[in-house]
Amino acid sequence: MAKISIIGSGFSGLAASCFAAKEGHQVSVFEKNSDIGGRARVYSAEGFTFDMGPSWYWMPDVFENFFAAFGKSASDYYELKQLDPGFQMIFGENDVIEIPASMGELEMVFENIEPGSAIALRKFLKEALFKYEVGMRDLVYKPAFSWMEYANMDVVKGMLNANLFSSVSSYVSKYFKDPRLVALMEFPVLFLGAMANKIPALYTMMNYSALVQGTFYPLGGMCRIVDGMKELATSLGVDFHTGVQVDQIEVADGLVTGLKTNTGFYPAEGLIAAADYHHVEQQLLDEKYRNYDEKYWDKKTFAPSCLIYYVGVSKKLSKLLHHNLFFDADFNQHANDIYSTPQWPDNPLFYVCCPSKTDPGVAPEGMENVFILVPVAAGLKDDEGTREQYFDGIIKRMESFCGESFREEIIYKRTYCIKDFTEDYNAYKGNAYGLANTLMQTAVLKPSLKNKKLKNMFYAGQLTVPGPGVPPALISGQVAANELEKYFKSKTS
Repeated sequence: MAKISIIGSGFSGLAASCFAAKEGHQVSVFEKNSDIGGRARVYSAEGFTFDMGPSWYWMPDVFENFFAAFGKSASDYYELKQLDPGFQMIFGENDVIEIPASMGELEMVFENIEPGSAIALRKFLKEALFKYEVGMRDLVYKPAFSWMEYANMDVVKGMLNANLFSSVSSYVSKYFKDPRLVALMEFPVLFLGAMANKIPALYTMMNYSALVQGTFYPLGGMCRIVDGMKELATSLGVDFHTGVQVDQIEVADGLVTGLKTNTGFYPAEGLIAAADYHHVEQQLLDEKYRNYDEKYWDKKTFAPSCLIYYVGVSKKLSKLLHHNLFFDADFNQHANDIYSTPQWPDNPLFYVCCPSKTDPGVAPEGMENVFILVPVAAGLKDDEGTREQYFDGIIKRMESFCGESFREEIIYKRTYCIKDFTEDYNAYKGNAYGLANTLMQTAVLKPSLKNKKLKNMFYAGQLTVPGPGVPPALISGQVAANELEKYFKSKTS
């Protein structure tokens, strides 16, 4: 049994803690904030309960596989509800596509927009299933230390057949012409942090999850996943230290020996850094033990940050569903404002989550819990005036779509943006989603899961493999814990 320290209690840190504890180690998780969960923290105000970060529950098999590794099921910890419609895309007041849970109904939606597209959709989703199976079976659970991990003919053939080297946009355009269907099929990769012409077509596997597996919601909020993982970790003997800030990673003889924190020194025989990778290296490690320098990080393509509003409205809002994507503006211009010429967008697309449509417990009776997210470039100058300006424009567009005024009924509002991501999570440039999943930042080309100079230190989270998003973060923690376990076993063999 070894003493293992984990920095950060987001999904990757929680997953790592469970897998390390399962091997019989003494595991301690250090979280600088007062609550665990990282970006998936929760807070309550005025009778409203807000998930602070992730709000989409896709890839349910990843969560099931995680809990199954411990002889459990997700249903042991929270109740899932499938949303139907899963979400809606709003292109104008009377131009809306609702995404039904039934495949037959979805085909009818496509056919009504673009004759012949139902057959195209079938073929597209069949290939998406293949990519999903290749991705989840052969790619995402690898530590990506070397390309040789993928040097198996079945894996290579699978990667080539999964269109790894063409882009999402070129692939989608072969199947669909109507710009609304193109937007629908490209939208899931927005979570991967780059324009669709820069993301490998392999990631159209996300369409399989979005359109075939469906969109779910854990009753009580995404925080219920965090609660469940913490309950599992605690049952395995994991200790959680909240409000503890790590100031220095102590090293001797090429090994991590412990953590210097604001509450004292904690010895460690193994370390998984599930906090911001850049922060860990640049602030907590002496220069000679870092994998990368500042120039390396500066050249990386980052996924967006975001401007978030947590809003409480004292009446019900018509026409909103649980998930609402406002595409009633120029998508390409907004994307350029994020990736090509980083600046605050003139007329942004935005996303609205209204969980009170599904879960009355997250808002007082007769009221709505509204979460609004605007993707913006990481590293922008962020101030209160800018936040207010965007809020005003977004509420006007929402009122126009809903066909009713509700500005006067807003009884609670909190904003969250780049400065907050930096302060709360030490996020590099205030990013929200990590590194973009571009071809040149895939697998071995991502920041390494292992520290190349310290044998007992590994990294987990959205800045290493497999990438951004909640399911990849879970997987990242598992892979990091497995690699640390291999280190311990190599010492005793």
